[in-house]
Amino acid sequence: MVPPRSHRGARGPTEPLMIAEVASPNSLQDLIFWTDATAVREGILAVAALALFLVTAPRGRRWLSWLSISLLALSLIPLLAIILFPQTAVADAEAGVAHGLGHAHHVQRFFLLASFIQSCLLLVVVCGWERVTRAMPKIFIDILRCVMLAMALLIVLWDAGINAGELITGSALVTAVLGFALKDTLGNVFAGLAIHAEHPFEVGDWIQYDANQAHIGRVVEVNWRATKVITLDEAYVIVPNGQLAQASIRNFTKPDSWSRRSIYVVTPYEVSPQRVQRIILEAIRGSFGVLEHPAPSVVTNNFTDRGVEHWVRLFTNDFDKRDRVDGMARDRIWFALARNGVEIPTATQSIRLTQLPAPPLPEPAEARLARRVESLKRVSIFAGLSSGHLDRLAMEGRECRFAGGEPVIRQGDPGESLFVVLDGSVEVSAREGDGLPVVITTIGPGGFFGEMSLMTGAARSATITAKGESCLLEIDKSTMRRVLEEQPSLVETLGRALTARAGERSTLLARDGRREDPPQPDLFQRIRDYFAM
Repeated sequence: MVPPRSHRGARGPTEPLMIAEVASPNSLQDLIFWTDATAVREGILAVAALALFLVTAPRGRRWLSWLSISLLALSLIPLLAIILFPQTAVADAEAGVAHGLGHAHHVQRFFLLASFIQSCLLLVVVCGWERVTRAMPKIFIDILRCVMLAMALLIVLWDAGINAGELITGSALVTAVLGFALKDTLGNVFAGLAIHAEHPFEVGDWIQYDANQAHIGRVVEVNWRATKVITLDEAYVIVPNGQLAQASIRNFTKPDSWSRRSIYVVTPYEVSPQRVQRIILEAIRGSFGVLEHPAPSVVTNNFTDRGVEHWVRLFTNDFDKRDRVDGMARDRIWFALARNGVEIPTATQSIRLTQLPAPPLPEPAEARLARRVESLKRVSIFAGLSSGHLDRLAMEGRECRFAGGEPVIRQGDPGESLFVVLDGSVEVSAREGDGLPVVITTIGPGGFFGEMSLMTGAARSATITAKGESCLLEIDKSTMRRVLEEQPSLVETLGRALTARAGERSTLLARDGRREDPPQPDLFQRIRDYFAM
């Protein structure tokens, strides 16, 4: 081993006083003031760097200086030991123990140098790096601190003439044994580094850290070994970083602060879905925690044994209050449905012996038939039909319901039926060539369309779309054939009505700047051929 620098020659003005040179207790003053000029300079630099950090660092980051302050305090221990036990130090000197005071000097230099390096590191990281970018995670600061401590130790060992390489080689076996024994702990440490590098979450984020829905919480700390989470039940959970690194993490706070909540509501089949959706959207507007943007929405989700299931989707920024947000939204939905006479059906599997109110009776057949006949009387091409024929069309016709925006027929499709609007309204649009469809008109209750397809089998000449929830009566070819077979003279009556109807349509299209081929003169013959009469 290379001898310490202080033993290589006579003590210079900057070298510490050696104990071997102390001849008697009268040299105690030399023992107290043994520190050389290098140690004094290092002490001044350490104090100056620490003071500069405390002055320039933000108030919330000054606590990071605890290690620098502790190292400065530890640097006073060798000097205090000599002050408190002077007789022992002098006795060692007289006995020829030449290394005690020298080693104390190197220990003091290590503490001073380490404190200075730690303060410089904090100045670079906190006062430099973090003002340009975001705050550096604590785990990375801890790693840099360990590296700086090791660097200070190597510098002092080299200055003392100790070969640090021999120490490192001799401790290789011990390191291997410790690494094997602490493999799980080291795995958590490296997993923590990966978490900080990838930033899947940060302190304050709400995460779900496994498939269990109960394992949802707010991150309060991420350290070397584990991540600490407070759940919605106010339970303090410590999750090893190794477990988080292998799990699918669901972050409810990123990339946006809002998250979606889902509520499912079941309503009777007798109430149309669109009406229920309007009621629900109006009810949850302005409810606690429900955002206007993104706007809530309601869709028909399923048809169950209880009724129609609606999926209510709303967004909130208050994830920690999500139960209250959901509960108050459900309260509003219940009251809104009750005000509008919509009852939430109970499960059909219920075994309670209760007398349920009688379900609403369907519309009597006579009333339904009368309503259909009244609508058929307003159809111009059926003006020549007798009441008996109208009754037959009303009885054999098929009642169809369409949702708003749902197409009834499409232009160019084959067809052989006529539709009469019983309730609601439909929109008529047509397309010329490859152009965009143009809205021609709107047909309300009592209106009809599809007469040319019914009487001649012609392809649909326009697209008909329900503007809202609409009820239509469909008269098909087979029903019309039976009426014509009973009264063949109706062919001429229907032919004249179709010709007049086609003329009205051509006039309407011409007014809109569009054209249509005039009605063909052999329309009567086409009707006879189509019905094989």
